[in-house]
Amino acid sequence: MRIIGGKYRGRTLTPFRGRDVRPTSDRAKESLFNILAPEISGANVLDLFCGTGGIGLEALSRGADLVVFNDVSKDSLEIVRKNLALLKADAKIYNLDYRVLLDRLDVKFDIIYIDPPYKSEFGADALRLIAQKELLNTGGIAVLESDRPFEGEADGLVCYDERKYGIAYLTFFTPD
Repeated sequence: MRIIGGKYRGRTLTPFRGRDVRPTSDRAKESLFNILAPEISGANVLDLFCGTGGIGLEALSRGADLVVFNDVSKDSLEIVRKNLALLKADAKIYNLDYRVLLDRLDVKFDIIYIDPPYKSEFGADALRLIAQKELLNTGGIAVLESDRPFEGEADGLVCYDERKYGIAYLTFFTPD
């Protein structure tokens, strides 16, 4: 795992041992950040279901002002902490169920990255909560990573793009 752009470009990060975490591929991450490039500098970013934090760390490297990491796995968050220390970077870290976190947040985001366990319905539920709580700034972007195309409704959010990278689908939403 490595940072692919920005001020920490090329830095190798502490990886997660085992199969419980599925980091976003470098190809998908590079494409994602090419799409989001104009939005990153000065942004508030939420890395929901962060795993090892690769997306949030990349956002920090590219100039995000605030990055919030959340995961229910303490092991994953320990990797995030190690990588933040390695980069000498600051961020907020939460070890909460995503529903609890989304209910408690009192900040709006420019970018929310949602990468729940594949085969779960957590992504659609998170999108619903994000819209309901109005957690995206005007013009903000929520990105859902999934193993299948998005089907269904995201009331309060408009799906405006979807792309496939290997087995991953990245679906982009903005406030209605």
